[in-house]
This record gives sequence, C-alpha cells and structure tokens, in this order.
Amino acid sequence: MCGIAGYFITREHGELGPALRRMTDAITHRGPDDAGYFESSSSDHRTWVGLGHRRLSIIDLSTGHQPIGNADGSVQIVFNGEIYNFEALRSELETRGHVFRTRSDTEAIVYAYEEWGVECVKRLRGMFAFAIWDARRKRLFLARDRFGKKPLFLHTKPGLLVFASEIKALLQFPGVTARVNHAVLGDYLRYRYVPGPDTLFENVRKLMPGTWLMCDADATCESTYYTPPDGQPLQTSPKLADPPGAFLELLEECVRIRMVSDVPFGAFLSGGIDSSAIVGLMSRHSTLPVKTFSVGFSEAAYSELRYARSVAELFNTDHNELVVSEDHLLEHLPTVTRFRDAPVAEPSDIPIFLLAREARRTVKMVLTGEGSDEILGGYPKHIYERYASAYQRLPSWLRHELIEPGVGALPYRFRRIKTAITNLGLAGYAHRMPGWFGALTDPECARLLALTPPPAARYPQLPPVVAGNSALRTILCFDQSSWLPDNLLERGDRMTMGASIEARMPFLDHELAALVSALPDSWRVRGLTTKRVLRLAMRRLLPRRILQRPKVGFRVPVNEWFRGPMREYLLDHLTGPDSRTRAYYRPQELQQIFDEHLRGRHNHEKLLWCLLSLEVW
Repeated sequence: MCGIAGYFITREHGELGPALRRMTDAITHRGPDDAGYFESSSSDHRTWVGLGHRRLSIIDLSTGHQPIGNADGSVQIVFNGEIYNFEALRSELETRGHVFRTRSDTEAIVYAYEEWGVECVKRLRGMFAFAIWDARRKRLFLARDRFGKKPLFLHTKPGLLVFASEIKALLQFPGVTARVNHAVLGDYLRYRYVPGPDTLFENVRKLMPGTWLMCDADATCESTYYTPPDGQPLQTSPKLADPPGAFLELLEECVRIRMVSDVPFGAFLSGGIDSSAIVGLMSRHSTLPVKTFSVGFSEAAYSELRYARSVAELFNTDHNELVVSEDHLLEHLPTVTRFRDAPVAEPSDIPIFLLAREARRTVKMVLTGEGSDEILGGYPKHIYERYASAYQRLPSWLRHELIEPGVGALPYRFRRIKTAITNLGLAGYAHRMPGWFGALTDPECARLLALTPPPAARYPQLPPVVAGNSALRTILCFDQSSWLPDNLLERGDRMTMGASIEARMPFLDHELAALVSALPDSWRVRGLTTKRVLRLAMRRLLPRRILQRPKVGFRVPVNEWFRGPMREYLLDHLTGPDSRTRAYYRPQELQQIFDEHLRGRHNHEKLLWCLLSLEVW
C-alpha cells in the first residue's frame, strides 16, 4: 500500500524534480518506509514525465522499491494497492517469456501491460491505482480499480496532466491552487459528499472507478473497462444447487488471498455479521490468534463493543478495544480533515482513524467488512426502495394529508420509517438515490444556500437505469457507483492511510460481486431480511445471536453531543465572527435549523455535521 504522484507535460517548463519530491513528501503518511522517483523525456523531446512513489511495505520487503521497470527500462510504473492474483499472473507471464527480478505484485503489472496493453487491467484482481510510462509509445497510462478502492486525483489543462493519490500532493505542483468549487456545494449538501468526477477543489477531479486514461503529446482519452454487475442487464446463468455454499466458498477464498502478507496483520471487528464473518474465516487460515480491533462509545445505545467482544471470545482472537468520546471529535476533526482533503462527511471517520492508529502499533494491514451492505443489500433503504412505485400510486391525499404528517410527528426513535416515507415520496430515481442518505432535498438546499448564482441541481454520478432491472439492482448499482467509492471507500482509504496502515476488503472482490449479482434478488433481500445469502452461509460459522441481532450501524452520537458538549463548538464554527462559510447560508434558515435541533423538535445531525465539516475544511 502506497502513495503515488507525477506529471505529464508537453510544453516548456522549469525544473520539476523538486516539485515531484514535494508532492510525494505531502503523502509520506501513505508510505513511510521508502521513496522513489523517475523523470524522463520522450525520444523526440515533445513530452516530459515524472513518477513519484511513497511505499508502505507489505509484500516483498527487500526488493519492492518503486518505480519498477521492465527488462530494458522502457516501461516504468508507480503503483498503489495490492494485486491478489499476482502469483498466478506471474506464472502465466513467465511461460510467455517474461523474466521477473522481484517477488512484488507491482512487477506483474509491468509485464501484464507489456503483454496485453490496456487490457491488462481486466486481468487484475485487487485494489489499485497506478501510472505507467511507456517510453517506446511515448505515452502515460493511468488506471483505477473496479470499485474505486484506491484513489487517483487529476489536474489537467492544455499540455499538462498532474496526478496523485491525494489532493494535497497536487497542490504542491506549480500552478495548482486551492480554490473552493462553489458549483458543487449543492451536491455536497444533497449527497453528504461530492459525487465524482468532481471534488470541492476547482480544477481537481477524480479518475473514475473502473476507468483508465491514456495520454500522449497529441491527445488524451479515457475508457471505462468495468461496470458493476448490478448496473448491467441480469444475466441468466445455470442455477446453483447451493447458493449459500457457493457464496461461502468464494468468500473464504477472498479472505484467504487477502491474508498474503510479509508483515503482521489483523482485522477491524464491529461485532456485526460482516466483520464477524471475516474474522471467523481468517481464523480458519491462521495458525496464530487473529489480532482484532474494535471501537465503541460510552453511550451504550451506540456502542457495539459487547458484540465484538463476544465474537473475539468465540474465535479466540487477540482482541483490542478503544472507547471514543466527544473530546476525541473536537481534538481530531482538523487532523482528519487534512487527511481527507475534504469535509469529513461521516462522524465515524474519526473513530476509524483512531482505531487505525491504535492498530498500527502492532500491525501494518487489516481486513475489514466494508462493502458488504452495498454488494449484498444490507441497508433498510434496500427493503424500502422496492416499494417506491407502489407508494407513489397511492392517492395523493392519502400520502400528503395522512401518512406523511402522521409519520413526521413520530419521535426520533422511528427515524428509519420517517426517512423511508420522506424518500418514498420523492418522485424520480434522480431525487431518491441521493435522498436516502443525503442531508437535504433540492427545495431544502435552495432555501438554505445564499450563493449567487445558486448551484444548479445536478446529478452527475447517477448510473443509468437499466431497462428490466429490479428496484433492488438499481439502488445497489447507485451504491456501488457513487455512495461506495465517493464516500465510504474514500473514508476507509484516507483514515487508514492517515495512520500508515493498509485496509483490505474481501466483500469488494469483483468475482464475489458477479456471483451475487447473478442470483435472484431474494438471495439478497427477502421481506424484511437483508443480506440473506450471507446470513444463510454464516449459519455454518457464526452463532444465532450474531446472525439475528438488529443492525446498529456505525453511528456516532453527535445528535446528543450537538445538544450538549459540542453545542458551543458548533455554533461558533457556523455563526461566529471567524466563520468562513456562514455567508453561504441564509441566516434565518440556518437559525431555524439550529433551533429545531437544539430544542429537540427535529434531528438535523446529518446536515449540521455536514455544515460543521465544511467549515473545518
């Protein structure tokens, strides 16, 4: 696991070596173990290229220095990620005459590119973002993994492309400045994150998941090589005799291949079914007790530590716990924001960062349960969304005069049904998808923002609705294409890399996603049961008390903290004389939001956290 940075330029320039080193120095936390650089020009002196690398050593500790080249040095790569099938790739490439000099997975990409060109990305099983300079063809090739587990940010203008694993590295390159992209502020409040390819920085964008980019002196082109299987028409496939058994067998393989490491590793354990399944399967393939790490809160209603402890005892793990309070949020929010290069859209970013920092004392890599909900259908919205069309066929008087006012008057503990009714009433896929987890609807956003001109309501990241696909497949495709890469995976990458630790996610294996997507919907969601195939498969591994306990979710009690110990902090940041963002909002609308939350009339924790995080950023 590492950080990469570099440039491709087709015009006269000054000395860029110091800039390249400043870029990599800015992301030293991603790779504290080593640094490497490559700079060159094309044979016709029309283009210049620079590749920089920071290394966190996980595999091939002695010979994995990057950049790595091919036999004659004409192909050079810097790589961030892990390729889990690199040994099989290596064997195939050796039969084709390629001679390896290291044991690293990075070198396998070099020769895969030599052998198959841009199609090499389709042969990689893992998480990756990489840059390859091809001196023979005088071109730069960038690629990002299928689900966007590893980041890659770009700054482009005529004659120049600058890339890096984090935006802070781009800002070290001459001419790249930090300016707020006001056009996407509305998107941020609708989604609680900025959908790709945009970012909150002007002139900085993301290379999208499952996409490669090629540039030479004359042109730049991009191509999408992967679409999540739920975003494709359902493929008829032979019926599996035992879907839970087939799922379990493949999930176990996904766990096993992610345990390949030359350094100590462990797992994040929440006590929910996802992380418990990962820890249980890891225990099957480890001769030593698995090291597990859990975080919780002193507020019992939000803490899952007791569940995590019971799983740790079940599998005899080497267990470690951390308790987080509001003081940790106040202390670490600025630090975490610097690592994120964006507003911290989820309060849980901070506990994850603190847990990663604690785990880094004894391990350099962890496995996590991230992605299970988005692949298997694990959220309440995956139940409710299937009834959207039926709800909207009800008479409008019944919805607007009885159901919605009645549900709206319910107390906070009914938050899920309140959210469901609000979003089921939103007509149109484009409004409902961000609405399920977002902070504001379009009308609410228009009322709050005082920007001139007002940011337009945009839906830049919504994947197209595939004719004939079910409501479940459609919402899962949105989750896999937007919510997951632009929010959860960004969080996972930045918070673990901020602590110089690698996180691997077995549920986000593209072969596992393909298997699950080919099953009938009822294997994922049936009635009120979510992640059904996982629950049935885990009967062979986990006790009933874990399989049947209600989903808590990784929620931080900011609702209560904003009314109590964080109240003055919140008000000062958003309305105080030094606030950078208060001019973005209409004062009377903002005051009403404060009053409703602080008096307990409505829970605006999502929105208030978004506004606070934007101010800190």
